[in-house]
Amino acid sequence: MELSRRTVIAGAAAAGVTAATVGGTAHATGGRTPVKELFGKLADGTKVYRWSLENGGTRMKVLSWGGVVQSLEIPDRHGEYANVSLGFDNIEDYVAKTPYFGALIGRYGNRIAKGRFTLDGKSYQLSVNDGDNSLHGGTQGFDKHVWDVEPFTKGSDVGLHLHYTSVDGEMGYPGTLKAKVTYTLTRHGEWRIDYEATTTKATVVNLTSHVYWNLAGEGTGSIENHELKIAAARYTPTDAGLIPTGELAKVSGTPFDFRKSKAIGEDIRAGNPQQVLAKGFDHNWALDKGITKKPEHVATLRDPSSGRTLKIATVEPGLQFYSGNFLDGTLVGTSGSTYRQGDALCLETQHFPDAPNHPSFASTVLRPGQTYRTTTIHSFGA
Repeated sequence: MELSRRTVIAGAAAAGVTAATVGGTAHATGGRTPVKELFGKLADGTKVYRWSLENGGTRMKVLSWGGVVQSLEIPDRHGEYANVSLGFDNIEDYVAKTPYFGALIGRYGNRIAKGRFTLDGKSYQLSVNDGDNSLHGGTQGFDKHVWDVEPFTKGSDVGLHLHYTSVDGEMGYPGTLKAKVTYTLTRHGEWRIDYEATTTKATVVNLTSHVYWNLAGEGTGSIENHELKIAAARYTPTDAGLIPTGELAKVSGTPFDFRKSKAIGEDIRAGNPQQVLAKGFDHNWALDKGITKKPEHVATLRDPSSGRTLKIATVEPGLQFYSGNFLDGTLVGTSGSTYRQGDALCLETQHFPDAPNHPSFASTVLRPGQTYRTTTIHSFGA
């Protein structure tokens, strides 16, 4: 029998772990400001800091480098904690090797074909870093910059405001974009992300978070036994470069049907031509709900061995499910274990990949005077 999150957190508290109390009148940090420490220095001497947050039974460590979630710890059904997010223990590996572990992604999450798009009759050439295409903002996307970080406490919530200004022309994008991303840990242990941005010129923007999840614990091996459910009857097939063809294909009768919860490993080797191209799953699901004003639940991930669950709610119309296909055993994580193919997965809330080149997809255009806003909430249980 699975325990409720309240029971698990109470058990953790009894074992000496600070956690939320019944009624929510106390929380993990006791209202204290998140703790800041030096994590490392870049080659030019720039300092990179790490912030530690705790609330409602969830613990998180965030870097000023790329807004990276270096670790995220939650309890299992017995109250035992584990870090469920892949990452490194040093800044050098984040700079030189990371496949976007835990990072904030911008100015445009996912791919843009040939790194090109046309807006208001003008063509733009972006930084190309994924074959012929632009991926996650180019060679120096938002994940490869130091963000300004401001801690806060508000009522029973604790969190961080992260700020970065992308100048006009950076990576080929028009307009100076001022981005603000807020990480909040609520008294219930939820991790909420609120994204905001303004621009001086018409541009495109699609911000997201690139956490690699393994609910059994970072470094414990394959996620193929994890059970996943996605509220989407359609997905966007891709070409060989993983660029959407423009089709919204039905998931029914294919390995891409996660409308009912199933083990990731059940169909991952089904041999569907789309899986062959991606070496597994690396596709955008067109969420049934579309764009919404408030976050709605769209996906549930569960690890049967630990009982840990992750539920995702978002206002976004798409969800990229990536099954860790390109982890190749060359990266050593925070636990000292090597990461191999399928050792984690990503669930990135987003507008659709290559939307600037597909008029039928929801627009990602942001104009002066407008404010880009989007929210995603991660809820944990066991």
